[in-house]
Amino acid sequence: MRFLAYFHDADRTLTKQASRIPPSVGKVLSAVEETAESTKLWCGAAAAMAWLGGWRGRKAAAAGLSALVVAQLVSNGLCKQLADRPRPPKEWFPHDEVDDRPDSSSFPSGHTAAAVAFTAAVAPTWPAAGTVCAVPAALVALERVQSGAHYPSDVAAGAAIGLASAWLTRNATGLVRRHWLSS
Repeated sequence: MRFLAYFHDADRTLTKQASRIPPSVGKVLSAVEETAESTKLWCGAAAAMAWLGGWRGRKAAAAGLSALVVAQLVSNGLCKQLADRPRPPKEWFPHDEVDDRPDSSSFPSGHTAAAVAFTAAVAPTWPAAGTVCAVPAALVALERVQSGAHYPSDVAAGAAIGLASAWLTRNATGLVRRHWLSS
């Protein structure tokens, strides 16, 4: 029980600290999040990679989008349906962004899951593109806490889902092949 109390206190403390990010930084975070809303940023990045990156760009884009779809299905289609965690209390936030958050479960962050999945799937094929994608992915994760949409643990869970989705999509062919060959 002590661990859960410590965990809850850490979540509350980190959330309150993130809510105090200067308004100028908050505006940048909000702009990045709006661009990432409904996966627009990641689909645009995939289109740019496919168009400008030749074979490697197309492969990276396909990997990123595949991982993003898996992450969205797991985070929004499964986990949010099973977990009914309320969003952080509005009183913790000195800004009005908290009024514009979804009604769905706070756990996990689907935005973060998608951002991390896309980035982690792109990076092995095209490391430079993965590095570029890591910047808005990190900003999206921070914004989800700063805006009051999520607790840090929701964002961490979304990131873990994103990483697992990228790993799964990268290794799915080999896993299926090994399963069929060993049967």
